[in-house]
Amino acid sequence: MQRLYHTQRLYHLPVFMQHTPPRWATTLLRWWADPNTSEEVEGDLLELYNYWVTTVGEQKANWKYALNALKLLRPFAKDKRAHYPKTYLYSPTMLRNYFKIAFRNLLKYRGYSFINVTGLATGMAVAILIGLWLYDELSYNKQFENYNRIVQVMQHQTFDGQVNTQTANPYLMGEEIQNKYPNDFKYIVMSSWTNGHILAYGDKKLTKTGNYFEPGITEMLSLQMLKGSRAGLNDVNSILLSESAAKAYFGNEDPMGKVMKIDNKNDVKVTGVYKDLPYNSDFKDLTFLLPWSLYLSSKPWIKEMTNPWRSNFTQTYAMLADHADIAQVSAKIKDVKLHKVRAEERAFKPVVFLQPMSKWHLYAEFKDGINIGGRIQFVWLFGIIGGFVLLLACINFMNLSTARSEKRAKEVGVRKAVGSVRGQLINQFLSESLLVTLISFGLAILLVQLALPMFNEVADKKITVLWQEPLFWLSGIGFTVLTGIIAGSYPAFYLSSFRPVQVLKGTFRVGRFASVPRKVLVTIQFTVSVALIIGTMVVFQQIDFAKKRPAGYAVDKLLYVPISTPDLANKYEVVRNDLLKTGAIAEVSESSSPITSVWAINNGYSWKGKDPGIQGNFAAVSATHEFGKTIGWELKEGRDFSRDFPTDSTAMILNETAVKFMGLKKPVGEIVKIDDKVFHVIGVVKDLVMQSPYQPVFRTSFVLDYNDASVINIKINATTNTSDALPKIEAVFRKHNPAAPFEYQFIDEEYAKKFTDEVRIGKLATFFAILAIFISCLGLFGLASFVAEQRTKEIGIRKVLGASVSNLWGLLSKEFVVLVVVACGIAGPITWYGMNNWIQKFDYHIEISWWVFVATAILAVGIALLTVSYQAIKAAIVNPVKSLKSE
Repeated sequence: MQRLYHTQRLYHLPVFMQHTPPRWATTLLRWWADPNTSEEVEGDLLELYNYWVTTVGEQKANWKYALNALKLLRPFAKDKRAHYPKTYLYSPTMLRNYFKIAFRNLLKYRGYSFINVTGLATGMAVAILIGLWLYDELSYNKQFENYNRIVQVMQHQTFDGQVNTQTANPYLMGEEIQNKYPNDFKYIVMSSWTNGHILAYGDKKLTKTGNYFEPGITEMLSLQMLKGSRAGLNDVNSILLSESAAKAYFGNEDPMGKVMKIDNKNDVKVTGVYKDLPYNSDFKDLTFLLPWSLYLSSKPWIKEMTNPWRSNFTQTYAMLADHADIAQVSAKIKDVKLHKVRAEERAFKPVVFLQPMSKWHLYAEFKDGINIGGRIQFVWLFGIIGGFVLLLACINFMNLSTARSEKRAKEVGVRKAVGSVRGQLINQFLSESLLVTLISFGLAILLVQLALPMFNEVADKKITVLWQEPLFWLSGIGFTVLTGIIAGSYPAFYLSSFRPVQVLKGTFRVGRFASVPRKVLVTIQFTVSVALIIGTMVVFQQIDFAKKRPAGYAVDKLLYVPISTPDLANKYEVVRNDLLKTGAIAEVSESSSPITSVWAINNGYSWKGKDPGIQGNFAAVSATHEFGKTIGWELKEGRDFSRDFPTDSTAMILNETAVKFMGLKKPVGEIVKIDDKVFHVIGVVKDLVMQSPYQPVFRTSFVLDYNDASVINIKINATTNTSDALPKIEAVFRKHNPAAPFEYQFIDEEYAKKFTDEVRIGKLATFFAILAIFISCLGLFGLASFVAEQRTKEIGIRKVLGASVSNLWGLLSKEFVVLVVVACGIAGPITWYGMNNWIQKFDYHIEISWWVFVATAILAVGIALLTVSYQAIKAAIVNPVKSLKSE
């Protein structure tokens, strides 16, 4: 660029004596001159212009200024930069200098540095935690080598016009598919359900969760065998143990060939030990595997069924052949059950299909036969929350950096005056931002490590920091650098745009709109925070609403003991009498399922006046006479089961929903048939919440059957302490069932498990909402500190003129309170729309109340006032003599 030289002295005139050169020439110069040197050249030319005005007059000075401006326009200007040493923006020395200055600035402004580092570290820690959680969710089941070819055979069935989807199949499903489509599958495996079984070796008796499988499961899941081989399930009396189960029973002893007993019925020999399956998989609870052939031989009633295609009580897994396509094979097998069921059962329109392993965890929900997602909504939800929390932290940095721009304006002016180009200044400010983010990243990793135990407990995970994964470090460092660039970009480009002439002459002013971006960012911060608070309150309201729903039975001091061995099967009366003799028990009964679950749904019901167009499937519960007294159900009509009525062997009790569905105006005395069995209705009970508390109660029938018991229900006396009653109950079961450990479940705890997912969402949302508020308040505190410092002299003058501390507190706080109120106004409608859509998925749900938004707004304003009040009051009580003394 051509340089301007003058042999005479350049006089610097006072500001009030300076003249203004032609605007059009200055505009051209700014548009077309070299951007790297335009500011310095304009400053030099302005000094020459003022000199020319004093020597040759203003008119000639205007001509000289315009002529020189035109000469400096590209391509007229001569480029002489080659004669000067080239400036390296990214040389090691320059980079070291950048970070040295950045570190000094951090130490110089310790308060702001602490706020920046703490806010960013918190936001990054949240983002890393959520990232680890997302990684765990998205990698579910992916540890299996055959992940892309493993499927589960499922079916749709239509009941009364509604399509239900289920994983349960007839036990002949696998055999039928294998026979008809042998070339499309490599393995087809029938399976029972994963349940607790008493596994005994010598005197050691423990309840372990496991399953019965066909032998192909070991190859399908590519089990890592530590002892034995994958062929270990070929023997009907064999068992494969997980590594942890083998350790629990045998310690360091070799388990191979040892004989164990299952449920005090069958002896099995250990033929292999496999490595524990990953916690983030659908098979995480498999601590042992048993042969499918043993399952069939131990339950002779299965092969004695006259209509085996009617009952759905097993699971079917499969592994496709290498060349097979899931969609095509699924279309092939869709009618495999339809062709096997009896004519009357074809009305249920069974459609068999394949669900790939990739959808088991995140896409497990179906509605009317259509896959509507599932946990994938939580993946999106927490991913968005993590991004927003990190955004809040970045906003803090940007706000505080731009807020302090005036403090560093002269620094920018001096740097530019001594030759710094804009690129160097941008690099300087970005290096400061990167230093803050690098320090924050290190602190964030520490916070993540400290928070993981609590986070895992709340999220029901076993997440660890992926220390040895290069991808984790590459993504972490890349994420940190990207965050530094994004967070520091606006301050860097904003600060580096200051003109040295204006800054060093004292004419630089940020303008009345300079604070607008900061206000917008603060509003965004509190909009996100308020939205999280409202969402959290709605979640807990919905949970509380469902918990207060009448269960229809007394959950307090009610427990059940599973009938896990044959020893208890025929001892009900003896066990019941011994329990009652303890004096601690109010009543005892047996049932086919716990009161908090439905284990059987049957069809084949008929009654007088039944519409022939409906199938009428019912939840079916078998029980003993004292079942109603034990659980404390409420009779609405008729009577309870009674030993005084021998005819009660064919008695039936219905719930309210069943009576409404059947259209019975006077249900007591009505005849109901289940296939060929005839029952008479003796009573109606209020609806019992046995399944989801968020959905309507399903129609249910209760009948007497002493041969279909799975659990023993026990009601503890109201005047007896539970801690005193349990040893007495245990003594009775030890006496009559010595082969099994004494295990029980309290009904209130089982009922609470129905809210597990929603409670987990609420706790995580609360955790993130608190962090979001914390980050927002950090930024607000820093801005309040800056505003108080910036307006020190104004506050001093106002105090001299008679303003009180309360007046000044209101003056300094008003601006921030207005921003928070605006944020509440924005967050309210957005959150209402989102949360209203969320609660609609529950049939039994709340209506979002207006007071939630008002309470959140008051809370947000209160938190904001508490945050800014310290700085406002601190500034208001300063002696005006100190604040007004000259610089």
